[in-house]
Amino acid sequence: MGRLFGTDGARGVANSELTCELAMQIGRAAAMVLTQHTKRKRPKVLIGMDTRASSQMLESAISAGLCSVGADVMLLGEIPTPAVAYLVKKYEYDAAVMISASHNPCEYNGIKIFQGNGYKLPDALEEEIESIILDKTQVPPVKVGGEVGRVIRSRTSIIDYTSYLRHVAEDELKEYGFENFNGLKIAVDCSNGAASVTAPRIFMRLCDDCFFMACHPNGTNINANCGSTHLEVLQDFVVRNGCDAGLAFDGDADRFLAVDEKGNVVDGDKLIAIFAKHMKSKGKLKNNAAVVTVMSNMGFFRFCDKYDIHCEKTKVGDRYVLENMLENDYVIGGEQSGHIIFRDFATTGDGELSALKLLCVMKETGKSLSELASDMEVYPQVLLNVRVSDFGKARFPRDKEIKNAIAAAEKELGSEGRVLVRVSGTEPLVRVMLEGKDEDKINVLAQEIAQVVRERLL
Repeated sequence: MGRLFGTDGARGVANSELTCELAMQIGRAAAMVLTQHTKRKRPKVLIGMDTRASSQMLESAISAGLCSVGADVMLLGEIPTPAVAYLVKKYEYDAAVMISASHNPCEYNGIKIFQGNGYKLPDALEEEIESIILDKTQVPPVKVGGEVGRVIRSRTSIIDYTSYLRHVAEDELKEYGFENFNGLKIAVDCSNGAASVTAPRIFMRLCDDCFFMACHPNGTNINANCGSTHLEVLQDFVVRNGCDAGLAFDGDADRFLAVDEKGNVVDGDKLIAIFAKHMKSKGKLKNNAAVVTVMSNMGFFRFCDKYDIHCEKTKVGDRYVLENMLENDYVIGGEQSGHIIFRDFATTGDGELSALKLLCVMKETGKSLSELASDMEVYPQVLLNVRVSDFGKARFPRDKEIKNAIAAAEKELGSEGRVLVRVSGTEPLVRVMLEGKDEDKINVLAQEIAQVVRERLL
């Protein structure tokens, strides 16, 4: 992780940790770095944002920073993160900024930067930006007069993005002999986030029996007891109303989790398993592989063995999944949390695209979601989030007591389980994850490791 940028951009409490001054500095430094890596003397940058109250404030600050060094800005307004990644390429801009803290509560916000090709900035460019801001290695050239950047607002961004996703779904449905999702009854949880703007335009035009929940953002209710991190309301709604599936997004709609007709959660691992198996059956699983992170359930690895699918494992973070996919020319990958990348159609995780793909599989196979998900056995897994200090977070890799506690747990589990303890890339947390066949045992071992982490790093 960098000093400002974690695994998914710069993030913190808005106006406290992620201040307007810092946002302006990031805008200036980003424009300076981009100018060095583009043929244009005046970089053109898109800015999108989610629905939280602080997003407009940060949009203004970043825009000011970009314009002050001569970059031109197009404001997309409230829109999902994957839409920003798609539109920067479609509109042929040099870069794009997404203002969002994803699944975090409303008081948080974040800044993600995309290149003109729709991919997130590589570590090297993020480090250049960090050096300009923190080390003062270069001074962004302040422009005056006619050289100051201009700001315009897009009028077609929502239409352009939602039309693209609908066409992707319609093309796949036609391949299977269908026109739409009629016959399926679905519930859609927009998390009072960016999907509130786009999901109705997509799903209502493809399905005549769909319900929308958490679709009225007010600036403070984003991710509040709704969305992919709070599925209880959606689970209850699906069962009570006899829905075939529930679809849940996070605040910026780059994550997606599902609920089957029985109210069971279908997480990212199971979704990737469903997609990989279906793609293989259709001859579309390029190089016969799926990419996941080390946090994926052991059941996914067993699933891949069962169906002779090569499984690649990366560090946690969808950016690392994508790097592996690009390096090895793979087309499907993602995370247990619901970031799923279809590389033939998107340059980043796209929750609404993933949801459409799932409905296509259900329509084509005629199988219920519970039947599709049952193909992958889930091993008992315990995940504990231990809050630590910033100093403790930095000290974690060198702490011998924690290493000893991890080694002891690994020895006790042997080949019947595994231990993974890591620092969060976006929050002041150490995540303790254990898997194994004996649920009672992994619970006890996880609590023991978490206690050592708490004592050593708080």
